[in-house]
Amino acid sequence: MKFGVGQAVPRKEDPRLITGQGAFTDDIQIAGALHLAVLRSPYAHGYIDALDTAAALAAPGVVAVLTADDLTELGALPCRAVLKDRAGNDCYIPNRPVLAQDKVLFCGQAVAAVIADNQQAARDAAELIELQVSDLPVVVDLAEAGSPDAAVLHADHGSNECIHFENGDAGAFRAAADQADHLVEVDLINNRVAPTPLEPRACVGLFEDGRFTLHNPSQGAVAQQASLANAILKVPLDQVRVISGDTGGGFGIRGEVHPEAVLCLYAARLLGRPVRWLGDRSEMFLSDSHGRDNLTRGTLALTSDGSILGLRVETLANLGAFCSAVGPFVPTMAGGRITGTVYKIPALYHSVRCLFTNTMPVAAYRGAGRPESCYVMERLVEAAAVRLGMSAVELRKRNFIEPADMPFENHSGVTIYSGRFAQTLDLALQRADWSGFAARREQSSTHGQLRGIGIGYYIESSGGGPQEEATVTINDDGSADVVVGTFSHGQGHGTTFSQILSESLGIDFDRINIVQGDTEFVKFGGGTGGSRSSQMGGIAVKRAGEGVVIKGIALAAELLQTEPGAVRFEAGVYRCEDNNAEVSLADVARAASEMGGEQLRETHRYDRGAGYTFPNGAHVAEIELDPETGVIQVVDYTAVDDCGRVINPLLAGGQVHGGVVQGLGQALLEHAQYDDYGQLVTGSFMDYTMPRASQTPDIDVSFNEVLDPNNELGVKGIGEGGACGAPPALVNAVIDALRSRGIEHVDMPLTSESIWRALQRSSA
Repeated sequence: MKFGVGQAVPRKEDPRLITGQGAFTDDIQIAGALHLAVLRSPYAHGYIDALDTAAALAAPGVVAVLTADDLTELGALPCRAVLKDRAGNDCYIPNRPVLAQDKVLFCGQAVAAVIADNQQAARDAAELIELQVSDLPVVVDLAEAGSPDAAVLHADHGSNECIHFENGDAGAFRAAADQADHLVEVDLINNRVAPTPLEPRACVGLFEDGRFTLHNPSQGAVAQQASLANAILKVPLDQVRVISGDTGGGFGIRGEVHPEAVLCLYAARLLGRPVRWLGDRSEMFLSDSHGRDNLTRGTLALTSDGSILGLRVETLANLGAFCSAVGPFVPTMAGGRITGTVYKIPALYHSVRCLFTNTMPVAAYRGAGRPESCYVMERLVEAAAVRLGMSAVELRKRNFIEPADMPFENHSGVTIYSGRFAQTLDLALQRADWSGFAARREQSSTHGQLRGIGIGYYIESSGGGPQEEATVTINDDGSADVVVGTFSHGQGHGTTFSQILSESLGIDFDRINIVQGDTEFVKFGGGTGGSRSSQMGGIAVKRAGEGVVIKGIALAAELLQTEPGAVRFEAGVYRCEDNNAEVSLADVARAASEMGGEQLRETHRYDRGAGYTFPNGAHVAEIELDPETGVIQVVDYTAVDDCGRVINPLLAGGQVHGGVVQGLGQALLEHAQYDDYGQLVTGSFMDYTMPRASQTPDIDVSFNEVLDPNNELGVKGIGEGGACGAPPALVNAVIDALRSRGIEHVDMPLTSESIWRALQRSSA
């Protein structure tokens, strides 16, 4: 089928977007709207002694100034992570006010808001606010945050530890270590990164007829509606409407409710006028939740023949000053689901201490814990191969979970149902011409360059929330409207869901309209995150479409003057088996409206249960390195991904490209850094290095489709695989190149300066 599942259909959304017809949040024009600007703390930690807003309130064009004292009726920004430690104690969730109250805890924290007739007036007036803060000791260094001498951010808790998460059996690992011939240990940094989507955050708040309306880019309007209504505004759910239009990228931060959205809504109710806010790029570095930021010691116990006996992973995870919506969940449960990744680990102990520091809160960021876990495991495997003097390929294959082992329950209690890891690796090695690398390395050496090659095998658990909903309506003209709870912020759901429904119902691909991101129509949905859209939204759409067909059988039988049991549906047509008479789905939809007064419609809420799907893949990076400058060039990159059935190879390939480039950014370039005083020193693109086209290689993308047996589409997810596979593949490749100079360890990001310094130390 031309536009069915498996076809590389170009995105139907693109013509509108590339011709300037997109409707992003800042494009919304509402007459009489006021503008909001935020005063952000220039201090990382201290008590607020004075906050004088008189000059700002008297400034031209200013209508109001808000501080924490004005917002006492509002609830705190919520954290949805509900975790317990091994003893059954709840994790500590500090109160996070919309505006700083009594104390500031990180540079960039929102302290006050100015509302004025225009944006410039609001920003100018915000600079007139006098803020006086009594400095407190600043905790920035993650390694020091948990020490007894560190300043405590939240005095009511008395500690900087949010939770000590543990999984597995420390005693079992010690016993395995006692039996091991080799213990391989690595200390690793998962560097802090800033999400930086193409579209900065923006919002428009209205209050009309006793009801709030928020225009806000998101990863799912329903979740934001619930947080705003239940936790913050404390009003009935139906008094809050959230509308997310075109959205330029997500990467985790769009799943948060940020202070500015609350402030716009509150001010709109207070002033009786719409209020809008647009953040600039430097402001986004200060106010958007960051990602990653872990310190990990990993220990692998092995026999002399390369069999893994045990794994211990001990991590310090930086939460920043507060818990974001999912902050404590990411390094613990989310990453912990795949600790040990694709390898059989007889004994495992996993420890994560989540700590508070005077930095921007850390939230979900593409992969949300799984890239960190994959990075640790793949670095350990490479180090073990060097220690044992054996091929890293052979070591992986010796310890892979095999198809015969499935379903395989890992130490986190989750079950992997499908995957051919050795086969996927072999496909990647073949496409990367692994066997020809030695000749290429020799050729590079004749030009004074160091060449290296590395593998990053990943697995990630995808799916997010276990329920998703879709409603399919067949209109009188035969077109279809699909309301779905997932949300596209660049993935192309309008195309892939149309392919699924076109194949199921035989409706013209271009006559299927996807409705998303507006709680007026979308009443239930988990949004988009955790690579869940195809396996959750796609299944819900498919089943809702099948439900429409079933619902139409009785009416089709009436039109065909036969019994329902004699009616069969195929390719958009109901046929009578007795006489081959037929009516179209559109005919039945019209009859439903004319005879019953109701549209032909079906809603399906899909519940996958407690399980996840497990996308996986083998990525191979090949680099060339100039030892005189430390500059790294990625000369070849191969990705073979198993995401189950590929609904649209063109779009799936784009997701791989995006994930790989984001992983490349973390591995080689990106690092959100604070100085000792808690000041963000990477607050612009002059200081925070994003991957450029010149640093991005051609990426050879292919798929090994091993279907997931637990859903009828056989899909697993593809959005985050590249971010999982790229960092270990690239770092392993660089270390492979540097090994000839006696260097066995480097930490991300592998900037030219850090590589040059490592080379200087090794030659000293």
